[in-house]
Amino acid sequence: MNVSVNPCDDFYEFACGNFIKYTIIDDDKPFQTTFSIAGDTLLNKLRIIVTEPIKPDEQRPIKMAKLMFKSCMDKEKIERDGLEPFKKMLKSFGGWPVLEGDKWSYTECTWKDIVYKIREAGYSVDYLIRFSIGIDLKNSMMRAIELDEASLALKGTDEKSVAGYYRYMVDIAVLFGADRHRAVKELRQSLEFEIRLAKISMTAEERRDTAKLYNPMKLADLQQNYPTIPWKEYLNNLLFPLTIQRDDIIIVNAPKYLSELEILLCSTPKRISANYMIWRFAAQCVNFLTEELRKRELEFLTEQSGKTERVPRWKECVGISSDRFSLAIGSLYVRQFFDESAKNEALEMVDGIREEMNKILSTNDWMDDETRRNAIDKANSMTSHVAYPDELLDDCKLNAFYENLEVNDKDYFTSIMNFTKFLTHYSFSSLRQPVNKSDWINHSKTAIINAFYSYDENSIQLPAGILQGVFFSSDRPRYMNYGAIGFVIGHEITHGFDDQGRKYDKHGNLVDWWAKKTKKRFLEKVSCIIKQYGNYTVDEVGLKLNGFNTQGENIADNGGLKQAYSAYKAWTRRHGEEPRLPGLQDYTPQQMFWLSAANVWCSKYRPEALKTDMASNSHSPDRFRVIGPFSNLEDFSDDFRCPLGSNMNPVKKCRVW
Repeated sequence: MNVSVNPCDDFYEFACGNFIKYTIIDDDKPFQTTFSIAGDTLLNKLRIIVTEPIKPDEQRPIKMAKLMFKSCMDKEKIERDGLEPFKKMLKSFGGWPVLEGDKWSYTECTWKDIVYKIREAGYSVDYLIRFSIGIDLKNSMMRAIELDEASLALKGTDEKSVAGYYRYMVDIAVLFGADRHRAVKELRQSLEFEIRLAKISMTAEERRDTAKLYNPMKLADLQQNYPTIPWKEYLNNLLFPLTIQRDDIIIVNAPKYLSELEILLCSTPKRISANYMIWRFAAQCVNFLTEELRKRELEFLTEQSGKTERVPRWKECVGISSDRFSLAIGSLYVRQFFDESAKNEALEMVDGIREEMNKILSTNDWMDDETRRNAIDKANSMTSHVAYPDELLDDCKLNAFYENLEVNDKDYFTSIMNFTKFLTHYSFSSLRQPVNKSDWINHSKTAIINAFYSYDENSIQLPAGILQGVFFSSDRPRYMNYGAIGFVIGHEITHGFDDQGRKYDKHGNLVDWWAKKTKKRFLEKVSCIIKQYGNYTVDEVGLKLNGFNTQGENIADNGGLKQAYSAYKAWTRRHGEEPRLPGLQDYTPQQMFWLSAANVWCSKYRPEALKTDMASNSHSPDRFRVIGPFSNLEDFSDDFRCPLGSNMNPVKKCRVW
């Protein structure tokens, strides 16, 4: 806290000022936040798990997770192996033209052949057309194939970031053995190709209109609409060993993009598209290869985020192992480190906060009766997954999930590729499997500092990992927990009723259940939020917030904070007023609620990272996650006695929920 600041003038500075003043951002980080601090604490616990010696009777998934960590740490072996195994893989794809020079044969190597070979290796097939198996938005009990615009590596089209990205492309190709003169020329063409892909892609604003992204087709429709791509062959190669059926639903998220991609591919020489795709593949693998490549990658990341060091090798390897073996490591994390009493208290908080959302839905003055009934029905149908599913502690189920995976400590790069292939196969093979919305596998990423709302499940998820540190502890006053994790819980619940979530019904189907007049009133209220946040300026980088692209998260912040506060007041009515916090006797329990809620967002960013974040993040910068919602709530102003017209108690307030 910076108590020299008037809380009614700038509550973020009051609650987080000394965090900002005294926090030094580590050289290996683009920022320091309460989330990253909690993440470091979690990482230390996961380190204990993966570095324990393998026991003779160790479960196979746990053993593989430890072996992956061990092989990741063996830098000498990775250097000895060098680039030859990787270059051999490139040859199997038909070669990287910029490396092969005049030897590269384009007669047998189309962009489709490269996609098929990269898919066979288990890597991303999303460089030109994003392909996934998702939930059918209008029938959430069915899965569908989804086709979308490309996933791009180029972030931002300003001159500086494009120039830095281009230098990185050329240098990586040269480190792989390309002639610099050739790389300069050929990768310039690849860069221009990626810029053209960016130009035919939808904007973030356009993608907020979910209805426009839902364009279901059958195979015959797809072939008729985009005739230059042999869709049956293409989809069969991606789905192998499954085959595409005539009646399968294919949802095209970006119809215009696919039409323009056809034109672009027809007018682009094969060498340029091949260079681009293999570059993207190579860039994704740099992290797992030699130190020389990784050093150049760090220079590129420094330009983007301002961080000047890589994270310590052990942190990187713990992250890689725990991310890939999230079920196995999550299982051990819960057994060794999770406080069971936290689960029950968190469940009680979820119930209390949901009840407050119900009250808001029941009593607001702008909904018609039928829309209100549907909204309450949706809120009552929302499921919650707190801490971890019981199946995570079932060794038989864990072993069965990882049964077809092979990982050892002899060859790090091959182990990474094996895992990627395993995960791709798992995802794609789900196409005709029944949808189980409470499937334990989808709710088992427990060792993570985050929380989620799922539109198609109408569910919130609160993993075990976030129930610690600044967010939660079962041995401190409830006003601290309701302010911190309560804010997060309310935020996730409100996502069911933000500008996107409101378009889905209680079953998670994309259905318009709003009466016309009520929808109009909702959009007017949202418009207030868009304008409010769009008028905020981030002084450190001199940029205004994008109120439109951040509206969903801003609605969730405003609604979530209000619900958490109301739930705490309801808890106090049942259990009585809690004692004040020792050392902070001057602050009432209600004031401590607001302080605890603000502390969740204390952060310090490097300017480069803040700019990058603002360009791509759907959340507002942390300062405005406090300033915005707090200044909209009369309860806050009452508790801190902020005069009407002060910064934190403006005359005009915005409220959706």
